[in-house]
Amino acid sequence: MSALPALPALPPATAVELEFDRQVHALVATGLPALLGLAEECFRACCEPLRDVLPETARGTGVPFVVVVPDVPVLDVLAAVPTAEGGGSSTIDAADLARFRPLPGLAVPPVPYLLVDVEVGADTLDVPPRDVAPRLAVAGRTPLTLAEGLALLVSDPGVLRSRGCYSLLGSRAGDERVPALCLDGERPRLGWCHEGAPHTGLGTASASARVTGGPAPAERGSGAST
Repeated sequence: MSALPALPALPPATAVELEFDRQVHALVATGLPALLGLAEECFRACCEPLRDVLPETARGTGVPFVVVVPDVPVLDVLAAVPTAEGGGSSTIDAADLARFRPLPGLAVPPVPYLLVDVEVGADTLDVPPRDVAPRLAVAGRTPLTLAEGLALLVSDPGVLRSRGCYSLLGSRAGDERVPALCLDGERPRLGWCHEGAPHTGLGTASASARVTGGPAPAERGSGAST
């Protein structure tokens, strides 16, 4: 019997692909698949189409991309973010948190997507979020939602210390509050700031685009959304 021909070697994973795999694994590690009523394999399959739209190079000085899953149960995932002092906490309770929804004009995808070129807003420190909004529009950037800000934190639990705390102007509750992620000692804390109040240590996070890569995921269980 003749020997079977050797299969060609698969190309090595690129640094961008390895980062994608790391971020998906970080989401899995929070228990997100079970919280959404999905098997881990199904959850990973829902994210896999994003591999085809990964950015080849960074666009600026921000985080090149963040894997985002919409409709995440914020408090559960926040509590599972791994830090040396334990998981994150929130000063906003579940009932109040449910009122914060993405702004309609952002057209947030209903499926897993990439948030591209993410900045926490170092250039907007001490500027009220309300005044940052028109700047972002002129620059062609979009404010982050609660789910997006949380995804950034999951992808890098040290981001609040290394890059700074940030408000999430893309999610609102119909009042003057803007949700924000900051530090409580060494632990992440979700709270809110007033849209018209400047904060020396709080920027307004933004990104350049939201990119989808495939069909909608399978039906999943209920959970608090952002």
